[in-house]
Amino acid sequence: MTGGEVGSTPIWFAHEKVRESQSQMMWDGIEVLSQGGFLLAAAPTGIGKTAAALASALEVARSMPSPPRILFLTGTQSQHRIVVETVRAINRGLPDGILDLKLVDLIGREGMCHTVDRVTGRCDCEEDIEPEARVERRADLKEAMFRVPMHVDEMIRRGRNMRICSWAAAREAAKECDILVCDYNHVFIENVREASLPVMGIDLAETIIIVDEAHNLPDRVRNGLQRIATMKVFRDAKAELEEHLGTEEKKIGSRSAEDLSAGDELREIRFALGALTRLNESMPKWFESRLKELASLGDDDMRISTAEFIEMVNSIVLESIEIEDRGDSRCLTRLISQLLRVRVETDDSIDDEDEKETASTRLAMMLSVCLEYRDSPALVLVFDLIGDEPRISSHLLDPGVVSGDLFNACGGSILMSGTLVPPQMYADLLRLPTANRLVRCRQYTSPFSTERRPILIAKDTTSKFTDRSESNTDRIRDHILSVIENTPGHVALFAPSYALLREIIGEEDWLPWGIRRHLLIERSRMSKRQVNEMIEKLYQKRRTKDQALLAGVLSGKMAEGVDYPENILDAVVCVGIPVPPPSARQDALKKYCEDRFGRDLAWRYSSSQPAVNSLLQALGRPIRKREDRALVVLLDRRLLRRPYRHCLPSTMSAIEVPDASRTARHVKRFFERHPEPAIEAV
Repeated sequence: MTGGEVGSTPIWFAHEKVRESQSQMMWDGIEVLSQGGFLLAAAPTGIGKTAAALASALEVARSMPSPPRILFLTGTQSQHRIVVETVRAINRGLPDGILDLKLVDLIGREGMCHTVDRVTGRCDCEEDIEPEARVERRADLKEAMFRVPMHVDEMIRRGRNMRICSWAAAREAAKECDILVCDYNHVFIENVREASLPVMGIDLAETIIIVDEAHNLPDRVRNGLQRIATMKVFRDAKAELEEHLGTEEKKIGSRSAEDLSAGDELREIRFALGALTRLNESMPKWFESRLKELASLGDDDMRISTAEFIEMVNSIVLESIEIEDRGDSRCLTRLISQLLRVRVETDDSIDDEDEKETASTRLAMMLSVCLEYRDSPALVLVFDLIGDEPRISSHLLDPGVVSGDLFNACGGSILMSGTLVPPQMYADLLRLPTANRLVRCRQYTSPFSTERRPILIAKDTTSKFTDRSESNTDRIRDHILSVIENTPGHVALFAPSYALLREIIGEEDWLPWGIRRHLLIERSRMSKRQVNEMIEKLYQKRRTKDQALLAGVLSGKMAEGVDYPENILDAVVCVGIPVPPPSARQDALKKYCEDRFGRDLAWRYSSSQPAVNSLLQALGRPIRKREDRALVVLLDRRLLRRPYRHCLPSTMSAIEVPDASRTARHVKRFFERHPEPAIEAV
């Protein structure tokens, strides 16, 4: 045991009572982190994993002469709030003489500043504020957030009232904080990491990292290197560069004639513009040739050699340039660097952050990724069509080539999620360092009674493509109907795809079965505001005693990352298993996993386990507290057979139902026994 302990519970534990599984996780974390190791915790909802992880990290950090910073990484603002409330509770319980913990809660600049000028990179939060006043106000805001841990929303409101930039103040305060709550990107996305951690005085070697919802981390790392290029991107990048050149010529024209750097800047822009002009002349032929090749194959997509693509681009860039080594990529690197310096006006009305990126940035990042991984099997390029437009996209197959070095650099980590199943798979995928570092994988038991969350699996339905039929769809609908008719409150329905969801529920004015329910349908690429509005409608309908059917997709925004507090969902129905369809990228991933992990694990790591974990995420949505109750129905018989049955948690027990009538009886009996959420005695 380390220092700072009272009885059998660290002083950094936020609550008076500790649950058995929570205690196991906490002491596992202390033992592992004290050796600079890694705990992968499959910790079900309700175990109290946030409090356990923070207690572990703080216990170890505060036993060191120079306590490392704790980075709590999470992708949802609801979890940000939980961390803040937990740290407040820790501070309230600290003995006299122990200094309160200092926490900084940080999100992206676009979410914290009122308006950000994409040309200058400046915000308008501190307009017309004198430098001395700015320093003083930022110090006041820092003092306030250190006095009582502050959620980012509260920080933003206070910053705007003080006419100060809460984002800048938070980054300054991070230099002195004990705990920084932020997104995964601050560690695992290179350009974000390099632009943020040094400014905040954070060295990964002096950190303990807690990764919440860590089942998302492999895909988040992969997505960080997913880039798309179309001919429109090449054309728009050239137009942006021409606009940028005009702007810089005007600026330089007003500068001193003795400024020798002016000519160098213009030469670099003109060099890049020449290279892009040549690319715009040659790339249409390349795209057209790939289109013919794709048509001859009769497939929807095909794999492109990364090395051949980047060598082709490099050869075009080098045209009309005298250089002995035609494989030299220095000129291509110059082009990438210049594209990243382009500043032009963008449309601030666009909600999608990816669309707000300039075409120059998108093209630069695409070329940079291809250049870095030109000879690596860990990244593949895929050629396909988006609508009628051909495109080429990059896909990282192995997130570990990015995350492995980063985890090796930090002082230890806890990776946790309710669906980190099996933990060893994530240790393998993320390449957690095992040389002289302890890696412990644990699955903890749920504190919830299975009686309050029964799981039914239908034996007569499936979403397997080759077994789909009108009669199968009718059976799926019959099971859904049996749940709707016998459930007193709201029901959520999740399908593997929008196409299958539409096939099941029809148009928006559905309810062909005569069921009086308000239908809320998830749409592709919904904004955060639209998601919140849909959740709010559930509460409105509860207040008016109306029933709703929330329809969404597995792995979508409504099935993952959204909390449904106050037991707002009475039942969840999941149709099928969201197995990725055949594609060039999926074939490459399976082959890569075979080479790295062997044939026995390849299918599980690349397909079946991620699909089942998406189901587990969805079925965990309605149960957030011990007093909650909800019924779950899974409509796919494959879950009862290998290999999918093997992917389910060993602690999960399910009831097999042969048909919809048996489902109806189970649902009716459950809500007769549990008509409403119980109120836990205080």
